[in-house]
Amino acid sequence: MDQGTDLFESAGTDDVGLPVDSHSPLAVRMRPRTLEEVVGQDHLLAPGSPLRRLVEPAPDATTGAGVASVILWGPPGTGKTTLAYLVARGSGRRFVELSAVTAGVKDVRQVVSDARRRLAAGEETVLFIDEVHRFSRSQQDALLPSVENRWVTLMAATTENPSFSVVSPLLSRSLLLTLHPLTGDGVRSLIDRAVTDPRGLDGAVRLADDAREQIVRMAGSDARKSLTILEAAAGAVLAAVPRDEEPPVVTLADVERAADVAAVRYDRQGDQHYDVISAFIKSMRGSDPDATLHYLARMIAAGEDPRYIARRITIHAAEDVGLADPTVLSTAVAAQQAVALIGMPEAQLVLAQAALAVATAPKSNAVTTGIGQAMADVRSGRGGQVPAHLRDAHYAGADRLGHGVGYLYPHDFPHGVVAQRYLPEDLADAEYYRPTGNGFEEQLARRLVAIRRITHGRGDERG
Repeated sequence: MDQGTDLFESAGTDDVGLPVDSHSPLAVRMRPRTLEEVVGQDHLLAPGSPLRRLVEPAPDATTGAGVASVILWGPPGTGKTTLAYLVARGSGRRFVELSAVTAGVKDVRQVVSDARRRLAAGEETVLFIDEVHRFSRSQQDALLPSVENRWVTLMAATTENPSFSVVSPLLSRSLLLTLHPLTGDGVRSLIDRAVTDPRGLDGAVRLADDAREQIVRMAGSDARKSLTILEAAAGAVLAAVPRDEEPPVVTLADVERAADVAAVRYDRQGDQHYDVISAFIKSMRGSDPDATLHYLARMIAAGEDPRYIARRITIHAAEDVGLADPTVLSTAVAAQQAVALIGMPEAQLVLAQAALAVATAPKSNAVTTGIGQAMADVRSGRGGQVPAHLRDAHYAGADRLGHGVGYLYPHDFPHGVVAQRYLPEDLADAEYYRPTGNGFEEQLARRLVAIRRITHGRGDERG
């Protein structure tokens, strides 16, 4: 049972009370001590912003006035836990941490009960719940009384969209703060700071430019991951040189060995980004599963955002497969959701399955060409009035205008199809969707011929 970790009552803290010692991981030792050290979240830190008021309350203001809870939403390694620490320390409150992975309702109630006792003695508590999206609805509901009554100040962190992962009553009582992914420059600044800062490596090593860039590529927007890779590479280098020598250089090869992955020539902001994603898309479209997996692996190894990859797969499930296999789009959409829920590295399996579904499916661009032609006609002004019998007739006086008059309800006819004009007069003979003979569209093509023969009045609606 996880009864919560009261971090600010434990031994071994830095000058602001954060739990750290010389054996702590580099990412922990380098955790920002002030808002000024926070990187990449300037939109949350402007003077007078809600977050800054929480961390730096005015001397004459009631601590945390008006804030019952805070939900921090953002990708991994962007500073959610750090901001929770800073809020607790800046307001002088006790800090207790629970992980939604291991804690249950009983753990939450125990922490809240202890917080109520301390509150009676004048001591306020910040309850930080990491990965709150992993709490069930009943577990989240158990938090509501403590939030409503201000027994604790709740700070909940999630990598999932709170609109879907947090219950509405809790969301409506919370201040939602969205953290942005760190840019490459932001990660570089963190790496450079860790190399020189006394809390970090304190100048014990130097970092080659290509090694730094490789760490940035591999870490993506995850500050914690970048410092973990740096620490592993620096540790290996320092273990191999005498202590009295000049600070050794951490090379690209050292980073590769530390991370157990080869350097990938892939710049997420440059030509390689577009070349590799283009090759990935064209390999799926070209029905080459092996090339599809190769380019997918290059993107994953280089730290490409898995959500971006999932979006591209979903787009091409519709663009290049369409109704030739209607299940592929469902697979791709499910992959998007699974990637968000699971995260890397396990999400690479989900991405591979979805990409292979697109690559191995029968191909059709009939959806793409159909909507393209329809959009072109609309933009050129073709169309005209909606036929009167199709117009909305659900209001008083509509029948006097002829709206809905003469409409034939398809379900009253055999096969649910009846001779009736649906397109405007100017487009009466337009045929935008032309299914191919590939996959399921072969059946659709035969059915559509029969349907159009009836709806266009060129056959017997009785089938």
